[in-house]
Amino acid sequence: MNIFETLNNLLRQRILIIDGAMGTMIQRYKFEEADYRGGRFKDHPIDLKNNNEALMLLRPDVIEDIHTAYLDAGADIIETNTFNGTSVSQADFGLQSLAYEMNVTAAQIGRRAADKAMAKDPSRPRFVAGALGPCTRSASVVVDADRPAYRNTSFDELMASYYEEARGLLDGGVDILLCETTFDTLNLKAALFAIQKLFDEGARRVPLMASLTITDLAGGNLTGQNLESMWISISHAPLFSVGLNCALGPDLMRPFIEELSGLAPLWVSAYPNAGLPNPLSETGFDLTPELMAPQIREWAENGWVNIVGGCCGTTPEHIRAVAEAVRGIKPRAVKIAGRSQEAGTRLQEADTATASGALEPSTINHQPLTRLEPSTINHQPSTSLEPSTINHQPSTSLEP
Repeated sequence: MNIFETLNNLLRQRILIIDGAMGTMIQRYKFEEADYRGGRFKDHPIDLKNNNEALMLLRPDVIEDIHTAYLDAGADIIETNTFNGTSVSQADFGLQSLAYEMNVTAAQIGRRAADKAMAKDPSRPRFVAGALGPCTRSASVVVDADRPAYRNTSFDELMASYYEEARGLLDGGVDILLCETTFDTLNLKAALFAIQKLFDEGARRVPLMASLTITDLAGGNLTGQNLESMWISISHAPLFSVGLNCALGPDLMRPFIEELSGLAPLWVSAYPNAGLPNPLSETGFDLTPELMAPQIREWAENGWVNIVGGCCGTTPEHIRAVAEAVRGIKPRAVKIAGRSQEAGTRLQEADTATASGALEPSTINHQPLTRLEPSTINHQPSTSLEPSTINHQPSTSLEP
């Protein structure tokens, strides 16, 4: 039985548990600059504090211990410590040349922890997901108001960087590739394109998960797309699952998980933050395990989710509570037939148009649109609505 069959069979039986935050756990060690340098980076010219990926090369024991804590808490899937593992992100620390090594090492650490957990309990398979984060640069977001056309990265640069990261993760032995915390869909499309290219060239095929991020209460991301637009933008890719993570706690994420569950004919994942940031909390976030778990249980009872866990501010205690809360609840039903999950369909060259973020109007909803030629448009001058003629109800502004 291959990895696709194994995961599909498990997901038909129960809700799977993905781990919680890596950064929150690393913060508990209270590492200083010297800890991020060790002997290897002692003379590095750029500060390295908070470069968590560097720790894989210096303190692999710490990363493995964190993975083990989540596995012991009930996680079926652990994520590699590679959220900023691309060369694009590592360039901020001057360590871009080590991106491949970081990803291989991270995958090996996760693999080692998962294999030890399965040796203790062979009846329960555990999986390592190679995490590909959103990058510290965006192909869409304006970064210089004086030059609105300027971007500090490009689709091609992102694609090459994600290609290297995915190659390292696969070489290190991950079971899954997970593109997560997507605040810019164009960055995600670069990652999906890179992974498809890697598979086409003969790399080991694994399930491909995508997790989107809603950054405001109106339901949009940083590039202005709403959730349905995000889904349509990536629905051509042979994804294994799609979901939401980060930015919001379970209360604010709830309506968007419900919406995504109705949109996507795939397994749906959800791993929210532990509420809102709170600098006085040990984890930096509001929600305790006891407050967070019942909210995720409600999603499960409503039939919205197949994979659940936690993002920023969550700990093994949160994951243990979530795992217990959804135990025995019937998973969301998904009809897999007729859709390839094995990334066997190559992204066509024509998809570069979609990769650039443009959707041809004639392809939306597959219905041809009638284009209005200028000569067919009513030539009557438009009537301006004076403010006095407009409904006088004051607009309701949504407070954050």
